[in-house]
Amino acid sequence: MTGSGLALAARELVGVPFRLHGRDPRSGLDCIGVLEAACSACGITTRLPARYTLRSRRLPPLADIAARLGLFETHGQPEPGDVLFVQPGPCQQHLMIATGPCRFVHAHAGLRRVVEGPLPAGWAVSRHWRPLP
Repeated sequence: MTGSGLALAARELVGVPFRLHGRDPRSGLDCIGVLEAACSACGITTRLPARYTLRSRRLPPLADIAARLGLFETHGQPEPGDVLFVQPGPCQQHLMIATGPCRFVHAHAGLRRVVEGPLPAGWAVSRHWRPLP
């Protein structure tokens, strides 16, 4: 899986409806579903966690998820295909896939669809991963 391939696969999901715990682009995706579907389009088939709430004090097993997808932790300017774990608010966690240094694809619960745009102001980046070269 290349970063540019993951970014292109994520971009293909823009417009898919939002659905909490959604894992099928035909019926809807949440942020983890976007990552799972984009990875699947790149030939990486895995089932990511599906039992969680929108707000939680407990983080999912991030290192395990990243390892299963062939991602390594990094820092700095996002590149296409990088996966960011962000905190939109207190006790909220969210995943985004970079399509460029300042653009990201993610499932937006408020807009009820997968969107592409800049990192919203105030969303703190907790973890930053990149596909292995």
